[in-house]
Order: sequence, then structure tokens, then C-alpha cells
Amino acid sequence: MQTPLDVLKQYYRFENFRGLQEPIISSVLEGNDTFGLMPTGGGKSVCFQIPALMQEGICLVVSPLIALMKDQVQSLQKKNIKAMAIMGNLRTDEISDLLDNALYGNYKFLYLSPERLQQDWVLQRITALPINLIAIDEAHCVSQWGHDFRPAYLNIKQLRVHFYKIPFLALTASATQHVKDDVIKQLELKQPKIFQSSFERPNIVYSVTETQDKFYHIEQILRKQPSPSIIYVRNRKSCVEFSSNLNAIGIKATFFHGGLSLSDKDKHMNLWMDEKVQVIVATNAFGMGIDKANVQNVIHIQLPENLESYY
Repeated sequence: MQTPLDVLKQYYRFENFRGLQEPIISSVLEGNDTFGLMPTGGGKSVCFQIPALMQEGICLVVSPLIALMKDQVQSLQKKNIKAMAIMGNLRTDEISDLLDNALYGNYKFLYLSPERLQQDWVLQRITALPINLIAIDEAHCVSQWGHDFRPAYLNIKQLRVHFYKIPFLALTASATQHVKDDVIKQLELKQPKIFQSSFERPNIVYSVTETQDKFYHIEQILRKQPSPSIIYVRNRKSCVEFSSNLNAIGIKATFFHGGLSLSDKDKHMNLWMDEKVQVIVATNAFGMGIDKANVQNVIHIQLPENLESYY
């Protein structure tokens, strides 16, 4: 019989688990509702992917991020694991076909946004699936006390009615004690096992710089370290202006904010992900769930609204 470590080695080519991955996986396999608070880069996806691969049926993953869903589905498919995502720009008949495939096609993972659960017919179709685990990514979005509250997340608990015996796994990298308690309450987690690791990131250097000319100082940083970088600003106008200013001095840049269309968001993000530009200037609409290993600099031109937004 395969162990979680066997599956890790087979599909992920790692020899050992990191941090809290192993105890969270064990908790899920024991059938417990589980809450995992792990730092960004801590390998949260492994915590639901391995238990799902070890059991019959399909894992339902609720995620607020199209980019994250695309990235994880592509990664699973490269491992020859059957996975799909129901994106926001699909027609009703296309969604229906995908759900048929999920039911009859021996799929292991179905990703969808919380907004899809507001559609009664989608929810009804999901209840017919052989769900073995329900994973809620970026779970702090459930809480009205969280900095990224997303009302549609409150619909997730409807799944509890239909999948009462199926474990729920809530994962986040950002939750105060108040938010954690609220997530557990809103998702109606039953006597959850709670795992929380340190947020210390020894590979990151933090610095605060006092300067009379922010733009000149940032130019020096970007020319000295010409690697992928993110610059955070507080509003959409600043995104466009700062990006334009960087391009004017020969530093290739694009921008990202919540007002862009879905296609423009994809286009701008891919320019940066594919390293056709060095810098993406963004509001905090960008970044959550982005998986890019070689980001050198994350620069905040203005103070974020609070510590959670900064984190």
C-alpha cells in the first residue's frame, strides 16, 4: 500500500515533506476537517493533492484565482494526473460538458471559483460527483475580517449538507486569530485539526529605505538586479503611470490592477511570467497564488493599508 511519501516521490520528485505538509496530509487521510496556516511558498497544494491521489474519487478545489487554477491544473496534467478547472468565461453548455467529464472521465481534481457555487444547477451537478475531499484555498477570503473577503466564499458551507462525511481542508497563508476563528465558524468545520507554522522566511531580506527620489532609487535597484520584480502601488492610476515611466527609461514593464478585463489581465501577467518584461507594477489585486521562483525584488512605493495586505 502506497504511503504519502511514496506518492510525493512518484509525482513530485521530492524525497521529504516540508514543514506541516505531512501532519496535514495525515489528518485529512484520517477523515478530519483540517485548517492549515502555512507561509507563502510552503507547499499548500501538496496537502490536498496527495490525499486525493491516495483515494478513490475526485477532489473539489475551491480557489478565487484563475491564474492559480490554470497553473495547478497544467502542473497536474504534466504529471499525467487528470485535472480540470471551470473558468469564468465558459458557456453553460461547456460547463455542463466538463461536469459530465468529471463524473465519467475518472478525473482526480476539479477546480472552480466560489462564484460557481452560487449557481444552483452547478451545485446540483457537483453533488453527483464522487467527491473524496473538499479543499478551500485562500481560505481567509471566507472571513469578513480578512483583507480579501469574497462574499461568494460563504456559499461553500452549502457543500457540507451534501458531503457531510467528506473532510474539508481550509488552507491559507494569511490569517489573524480572529480570521482563523471566523473561517472555522463560517465553513462549519467539525472539530478541526489546526496546524500553524512560523511565518519566518529566512530567504527573504526586508529593508526600509528613506529617500528623496523614490523613482531614481528604484531605478538603481532594478538596474543592479535585472531579475523579475514586482512593484506595488495603492491605486490603478499609479500602476499605469509608474509602468510608463519605467518603460521611458528603458526598463521593460507592464501593469496589473482590478480594473483590467480578464483577457488584459492574462496578457499583462503572461508578459511578466514569460519574462518579456522585467517589472510588473500592480495593486494588491496581483500576486496571490502567483508561482514564480525567481522573483528578486518586491517593492512597495506606498505603505500598504495594513500588515495583512503587506504580508
